[in-house]
Amino acid sequence: MKVRDEVPDKYKWNLEDIYKTDDVWKAEKERIQEAMQQMGKYKGKLTQSAATLLEALELNTSLAKEMTRLFSYASMKSDQDTRVTKYAGMKQELQQVFAQYSALTSYIEPELLASLDENKISQFVSQAKGLEVYQFYLKDLLRKRAHRGSEEVEKVMAYSSLMSGNASNIYSTFFNAEFPHPEIEIDGKTVRLNPANFALYRESKDRNVRKKVFETYFGKLHEFHRTFGAQLSGNINAALFATKARNYNSTLERALDADNIPTGVYHNLVKNVNDNLATFHRYLNLRRRMLGVDTLHYYDLYAPLVEQVDLSYTVEEAIEHVLKSLKPLGEDYIAVAKRAFNERWIDMYPNEGKRSGAYSNGSVYDVHPYILMNYNGKYNDVSTLTHELGHTMHSYLTNKKQHFANANYSIFVAEVASTFNEELLNDYMLKQIKDDRTRLAILGNYLEGAKGTLFRQTQFAEFELMIHDKAAKGEALTGEDFDKMYLELTRKYYGHDKNVCIVDDNVKSEWSYIPHFYYNFYVYQYATSFTASTALSEKVLKGSKSDLEKYLNFLSSGSTKYPVDLLKDAGVDMNTSEPFDLTIAKINKVIDEMERILTRLGK
Repeated sequence: MKVRDEVPDKYKWNLEDIYKTDDVWKAEKERIQEAMQQMGKYKGKLTQSAATLLEALELNTSLAKEMTRLFSYASMKSDQDTRVTKYAGMKQELQQVFAQYSALTSYIEPELLASLDENKISQFVSQAKGLEVYQFYLKDLLRKRAHRGSEEVEKVMAYSSLMSGNASNIYSTFFNAEFPHPEIEIDGKTVRLNPANFALYRESKDRNVRKKVFETYFGKLHEFHRTFGAQLSGNINAALFATKARNYNSTLERALDADNIPTGVYHNLVKNVNDNLATFHRYLNLRRRMLGVDTLHYYDLYAPLVEQVDLSYTVEEAIEHVLKSLKPLGEDYIAVAKRAFNERWIDMYPNEGKRSGAYSNGSVYDVHPYILMNYNGKYNDVSTLTHELGHTMHSYLTNKKQHFANANYSIFVAEVASTFNEELLNDYMLKQIKDDRTRLAILGNYLEGAKGTLFRQTQFAEFELMIHDKAAKGEALTGEDFDKMYLELTRKYYGHDKNVCIVDDNVKSEWSYIPHFYYNFYVYQYATSFTASTALSEKVLKGSKSDLEKYLNFLSSGSTKYPVDLLKDAGVDMNTSEPFDLTIAKINKVIDEMERILTRLGK
């Protein structure tokens, strides 16, 4: 793997678009720390008049926007090489600034709740038109009245943020910068199994290599299961603290209430997936057939399905395919996507010390979104690229149309934009390719997406339910407890006892390298989004101008409504089982076509 200086600049994001130098960042941080003291002058006066309330909210929003910009710069600087302690330190400085600011403004919501009702909000909006952008926020605040405390309680909650993220921060630093990733010999070469290499070599065509990679990587994770267990347990305890302090019945209820999503949406997802594991097992049996193995093992799940097809792409080829696949979304959408590729919004290749995985950061409101990739040249990487571009376009369009106060869209809808783009890519590739073997590979990639996004993420969601429920009952949670629960659940999902897919004992350690478990009930949204985007993409691909306009409006709506309502406007009702049923039907349809092709090929 290259060191960062060896990667050409055109494949690295340009963070100078945010701040020219670290010194400029530092000067801006000091300015903001001084400016934020002005928020104190509104204490006790917030609702004296509509003009005063507007003035206070505008200042609050402006400061939050600039602090977010400061944090994004430090965070992305740190992610490009997690070994550089300077940027980790800058992130910590901003976390302290956020905590100070939260304490300084802790009076705002208690004061608003004590003085406002729906009638007064309407009256104020009529007196100061600028308050219109805050109307949704104010009414949502009233909805959450039962979960807000006195000024003193809010101040304590603000200061608690200094501790609440510790488990996640320790995990990230340990795993990305200090964890002794094991070395393994592959084809006579010594390879260090960092997350990027693990993701690469678990896809090896050589079954012995795959088995060795899983055993070695999960084995090394297991050596630290006590440490990982303590970290994750600490994170759950922080969530429990906030749940009790906010008067919620469960950590799940608290996590979902931010977006006014009923806990039934979460439980229904888990139930629907469990009721349809037969479809998942059908996919696993198809994978076993295509790999030509007698018994499918967990380490076979990432192996290429079609040995004869080399689905490898240079970055330039990936960009070309992505842009062409986005044609149904119109020329304006594509023009912005081209800017992302041409103006260095993307950090493309892995380098030593770089954060693993991929993400889009759209929080630098006045600049543009950024994408972190670890591109390895496989079709899955092309799919990841268009996935993250979906997030970036969502952020770009929302930031362009909405006031900053309404630009921070919910994660519940965020994953719709990304998985929608993956659907378009698969559809485009299938229309270009007639060769049976290549079609098998593309169709197989769709099933891989279904496996990873619908079934795997729902398994993670169910695991979260289990561990949070256990903690809520006051039961201990050690690394061994996590191991036991994770292994049993994984074996249920993959049909281990039915001999569908053998989940070897070492898989018990997989939970310890999943960062999303520190985000508290985050991953279920990948699965709900997968079903929503399936339904929406079907409509847009049929060519209806009205459906396209609804979708683009959805991408520009930010947080102006609750997520479930935004999706309903776009054409998908998440209160019904229709999106899930459509998705299961599509998965079975894809399996049908793949089985027909295999029969034609005599397999």
